[in-house]
Amino acid sequence: MAFEGLTEKISSAFKKLRGQTRLTEADVKDAMREIRMALLEADVNFKVTKDFIKKVTEKATDAEILESLSPAQQVIKIVNEELIALLGGQGARITIAPNPPTIVMMVGLQGAGKTTNCAKLAGMFKKQQQRRPLLVACDVYRPAAIEQLKVVGRQLGIPVFDQGQGDPVEIAKAGIDHARKNGYDLVFLDTAGRLHIDEALMNELKNIKATVKPHEIMLVVDAMTGQDAVNVAQTFDEALGIDGILMSKMDGDARGGAALSVKAVTGKPIKYVGTGEKLDNIEAFHPDRMASRILGMGDVLTLIEKAQQSFDQKQAAEVAKKMSAGKLTLTDFYEQLQQFKNMGSMEEMLGMLPGVDTKALAGAQIDEKAMAHTEAIILSMTPKERDNPSIINYSRKKRIAAGCGLKIEEVNKLLKQFEAMQKMTKQLAGMQKRSKKRRGGGFGGFKLPF
Repeated sequence: MAFEGLTEKISSAFKKLRGQTRLTEADVKDAMREIRMALLEADVNFKVTKDFIKKVTEKATDAEILESLSPAQQVIKIVNEELIALLGGQGARITIAPNPPTIVMMVGLQGAGKTTNCAKLAGMFKKQQQRRPLLVACDVYRPAAIEQLKVVGRQLGIPVFDQGQGDPVEIAKAGIDHARKNGYDLVFLDTAGRLHIDEALMNELKNIKATVKPHEIMLVVDAMTGQDAVNVAQTFDEALGIDGILMSKMDGDARGGAALSVKAVTGKPIKYVGTGEKLDNIEAFHPDRMASRILGMGDVLTLIEKAQQSFDQKQAAEVAKKMSAGKLTLTDFYEQLQQFKNMGSMEEMLGMLPGVDTKALAGAQIDEKAMAHTEAIILSMTPKERDNPSIINYSRKKRIAAGCGLKIEEVNKLLKQFEAMQKMTKQLAGMQKRSKKRRGGGFGGFKLPF
């Protein structure tokens, strides 16, 4: 998980500050020394680290701060504000052109995840903003690059325009014409990458830029390459003039130094981050939320957004109604399991809660095997059995177990768990109703989620 080591060390430095009733300049400087070492170990650029520590120290050793009632909290507030500024301040996004289609040119080195993230980004706009994106295959050199784009495009339900191994400039031009004629409002150009930056690559990208005049040039960089990612961003910006950065593989870099350095060094904002291998593992980058995660304060807003994106609100309302009446079916239970799985790993979700020790969560995840067994058992039932589990007798259990290739004991276990859950939700709903009658509201203003 990104920034894991940095979060742990900064939290340790803050713990020492909180333990002091009064702070001195020496206390602050000791804490800043620890944070400086933590930043350097996280592979943050040396000059960026030096400037960051200087700014924080100057503000934190101000007499007014040290003499305040809660100096430790004031210092933490300063660190948080400076981290947000370091990460870019305000969140930046792709600017949608007033006259469609908006043309986004995706660039980057080979192996950074450009093709996959090109499709992920298009998928995010399709799902969250109901856009009509078109993917254009301009990488005619890498073996199977066009086929890879078609595969991910098919999985996301996004069409791909290609003309085989032709001239990338002409393909880009033809793809945009195709988008205009067919009503696509977003065009993502998947350009060719190289194993290293060379003159031929840059000249080709310059030609595409000059011909199609993209509204946005998005650079995809691999977070796991650390300072190399920052150097790549700097070189591409100098040669091409990039508008923003999509940082891929953020989930695989425990240090996170590239994310903390790239805006300060290049002046270009990180706009999106790739957070996993699945095609929906992409997020808009929020500097304030990322700073909060780094400081161990969680990221509840992103957690809420993930839940809203994963759960069908109409369906959730219907399930809530059934739960309160104790009429939840196994079909409802199965559908909720599917939506819960879409939110991501338990480690990722719990890590967004304030005060949760992410190190203690190492390896925490949904038991995929147990969940697969639950799904298989439910799918082996008839619709009538799912709607009314009380009719499932021994012979039915035997048939269900045979159908999913599991033992009758596992079928019994699921049915008992489901029965207990129904009883519990019915009891809680009853408690809520009684509480409303007494107080005219929920449990002292707290409303149960059903």
